[in-house]
Amino acid sequence: MKTQMHQPPRPSRMPTSSSSDPGPASRSALAIAEACRLIEASEQPPSLPELAAAVGLSPSHFHRQFKAITGLTPKAYAMGHRAQALRESLAEPGNTITQAIYDAGYNSNSRFYEKSAETLGMTASAYRKGGSGEAIDFAVGVCSLGAILVASSAKGVCAVMLGDDPDALARELQDRFPQARLCGDDPDFAHRVALVVGFIEAPRIGLALPLDIRGTAFQQRVWQALREIPPGQTATYADIAQRIGSPKAVRAVARACATNHIAVAIPCHRVVRTDGSISGYRWGVERKQALLQREEAPNAELR
Repeated sequence: MKTQMHQPPRPSRMPTSSSSDPGPASRSALAIAEACRLIEASEQPPSLPELAAAVGLSPSHFHRQFKAITGLTPKAYAMGHRAQALRESLAEPGNTITQAIYDAGYNSNSRFYEKSAETLGMTASAYRKGGSGEAIDFAVGVCSLGAILVASSAKGVCAVMLGDDPDALARELQDRFPQARLCGDDPDFAHRVALVVGFIEAPRIGLALPLDIRGTAFQQRVWQALREIPPGQTATYADIAQRIGSPKAVRAVARACATNHIAVAIPCHRVVRTDGSISGYRWGVERKQALLQREEAPNAELR
């Protein structure tokens, strides 16, 4: 599976003040853009003091500004860039896995393999083969919102998808795990679908299932914040950005919500616009409205 890395905003084209001396916000944006370029050009991630000194800021101020502008810490940005470089190197014909690891800046195989599942969502060899060898159990059911597909790896539930066409959901799962071994004929797995369906129909009962959450460091911070929103309550994209300590990363939060593959268990449907109106939802605005209505009135039928 090829995971899209969240690309932090590159503020090199930020508007500047009309005067010859840019304002503080523009100066900070330019400094962070320069720090991003330094990280990307370095064989090994520069230390926080090194980056701060290079752009003329104190380490503490630099760290705050970097996180506010990009939505990530300098360390997380460097890890994300390195992971992207690894994916690109693994995709190069003729590259060995060892060569790809060193090309991406990992100075030892052992250090990479300690973090390989976290970096790629699977081993490097499985990633190169498109998830080959990974077993994904799945089952399709029906709920009040239409068709539902639940899929699980050895770690836990890795997908909950909603739609109108069960076959389309199965094709979407196959596209996400193109070379994994998909197992859809295990009758014992159907109970997980029943648990998720029960949660949709009565959100207050909770959903006690292990999750296999795959995403960048930033996405995982957003998704964790979503899981902390109780049923019957909502939050805005700005609220979530504030909660994860990146108040300026509202658009990045919206993108993280849009890339969530685990419906209801990671409740991106509980995020609304600043004025309280309902914005887009991966599985349809009508389903988002229905979920929110059910959570607001758990003992009542949908209006």
